[in-house]
Amino acid sequence: MSHDTDKLIRQLSLVAFLMAERRPLTARDIKSNVEGYQEMSDEAFARRFYSDRAELVGLGVPLDSQRDEFTGEELYTLRSERYFLPALDLDDDELAALQTCLYLLEGRFAYAEPLRLALQNLALGRASGALDDAPTENAVRVEVRDPDYSPELQGRLGRLEGAISKQRTVKFRYWSIARDEERERTLNPYALLPENGTWYVIGEDQDDGVRKSFRVSRIRSDIRYASRRERDFRVPADFDVEEFRGRAEWQFGEIQGDARIEVAPDTGWWVQRVYAGPRNRVDGEVFVTEYASLPLLARWILRQDGRAVPLEPPALRRLVLAGARAARTAHEGAPPTPAAPARRTRHEPLAERSAGPVAPERFGVLQSLLAYLLAACGEDREGVIKASEIVERFSIPADQLEEHLSLLNLVNFGGGCYAVYAELQGDEVHVDKELFGDTFRRPPRLTPLEARAIRLALEFVGPMVSAGSHSPLERVRAKLEETFGAFDLAQTPEPHAGAEEDLVGTLTRAIGSQRLVELEYLKPDSSEVETRTVEPYSIERRLPHWYVHTWDVDRDQPRSYRLDRMRNAKQLRKGFTPRTGFDPHELGHATSARVWYSPEVARWEVEKGATPLADKSAVAERAVGSAEWLVGEVLSFRGEAVVLEPPELRKRVAERARELTRLLQGATPQAASR
Repeated sequence: MSHDTDKLIRQLSLVAFLMAERRPLTARDIKSNVEGYQEMSDEAFARRFYSDRAELVGLGVPLDSQRDEFTGEELYTLRSERYFLPALDLDDDELAALQTCLYLLEGRFAYAEPLRLALQNLALGRASGALDDAPTENAVRVEVRDPDYSPELQGRLGRLEGAISKQRTVKFRYWSIARDEERERTLNPYALLPENGTWYVIGEDQDDGVRKSFRVSRIRSDIRYASRRERDFRVPADFDVEEFRGRAEWQFGEIQGDARIEVAPDTGWWVQRVYAGPRNRVDGEVFVTEYASLPLLARWILRQDGRAVPLEPPALRRLVLAGARAARTAHEGAPPTPAAPARRTRHEPLAERSAGPVAPERFGVLQSLLAYLLAACGEDREGVIKASEIVERFSIPADQLEEHLSLLNLVNFGGGCYAVYAELQGDEVHVDKELFGDTFRRPPRLTPLEARAIRLALEFVGPMVSAGSHSPLERVRAKLEETFGAFDLAQTPEPHAGAEEDLVGTLTRAIGSQRLVELEYLKPDSSEVETRTVEPYSIERRLPHWYVHTWDVDRDQPRSYRLDRMRNAKQLRKGFTPRTGFDPHELGHATSARVWYSPEVARWEVEKGATPLADKSAVAERAVGSAEWLVGEVLSFRGEAVVLEPPELRKRVAERARELTRLLQGATPQAASR
């Protein structure tokens, strides 16, 4: 057997022996009785046992020790009430909503496997002991799109997850997009953070000793450990991952000062909702925000299409005015002629060779598989399970199932007593419950990785969980966290639902009951909230935003609305009959626009899918569901993005740029003294 396989059997047998004895045990007791230790020398045993114990504690196994006051020996215990998952008070709606959460994120969520295992354990921990195989009704109405997701990203997150838990320094080559430079970085990784649909690793850069965040998708090499030590660093006591979340695009980097921006009267609520936090505030009609980059803040102001006017600092006012003029000039004459496409180069990130997709610890898989097999026997001594069911539930490759079962057959309680004998016979698994089998019949507590997977899943689709369970997200999450065990999840971000939780709930109920909804909505090109009456059909989570796809009754055409721009949504009494043959999806009424990006900004757009050109510029085909949105987006580039076609859209950008120039020239910073 391999070293890792020997260690798995040894660690599981250690847990089994401590649980079976139910009394404090000495190291000598453990060496004499636990599979894998008996043939070791005292020195080798001391090393292996210390390492195994540390790993088990890290996996969430509550292995305790205390010194005997008479002999001075260390005594070890593992109480079953702290090892097993406590009875979980989730009602059917709440569990069904969590299952929907798994269904939504299947295949698109980097932590899908630990999430699957966590939900399996939660289901076994309930009185009914079952998880419905069919997705809930809500699941078929929601689609989740993660723009940062890829198999390569999964591999990197897996490697970084291991480095964070083991506190190991890592090395990798990183592409700094702002400098268009690639070089090796050495990092003490403290936490992983999903922010606005993008994954970041946060830690201390060893080159300059500064805490930084690195976008995981911009890592250009394998991630490798910097040393062979068991631990390289300790996370500083003053580190808090929450300090790195909620930053706007202009707040990445060293803060330079505060900017003051006058916003339209009916826009302040939206700014407050989207940018609420310690770095920003809204004083009446003035948005005060910290900034690290004035050009990026100028982009945001231009994107607001006249609803935001810069007051301070003066340099920001000059940037915004110059940007509007540049956009006007770029769209008044003939469009530029794009260069030929660039030669394809392998600039994409390399796949991880040393780490597969983020997966639950193998120890945790075997723990849960053992509980599942024993639970299948029920009160009987034997049981039969379809092999395909186990393969699907635990994501075990079919050709590795027999190996997993063989490992469980070797787990002993000392003295030749075993928990289970499981054998693969054709397409069935035959299970015999051994003498100590009932000891492991209940599911184990969630491991830290499983608990973190649930936290992150709630971050992505938490409001849908609340809507499906008819419970506030906070209540569902509180129940789950009672099962997480005593380990620290401080560096896993808290799920933030915000106002969208209520909106998702209202829209989900209206979809289910086929009722009309009245929306109060702020269009991208408007400074006033408009009222719309819609037939809601489906909800989509396109990170970082939520969307609802509808038939707009007032305009008699399909429309998609972003939830963060909704001030309110009210379900009406009047119902509607779903339209025959209508397949609601975003941009169903879209037109296509071709946009050119200058070399100054092209690499950011290439990262999003634009085609690179030989002169380092880029072009992209944009599906435009809202011409107003595209106008604001192109304006925000301050002349570095130009609509090539259609001509009518070029004309609209030029007209709007002229209007903004007049507005900005006439604006005075009178509000700056308010």
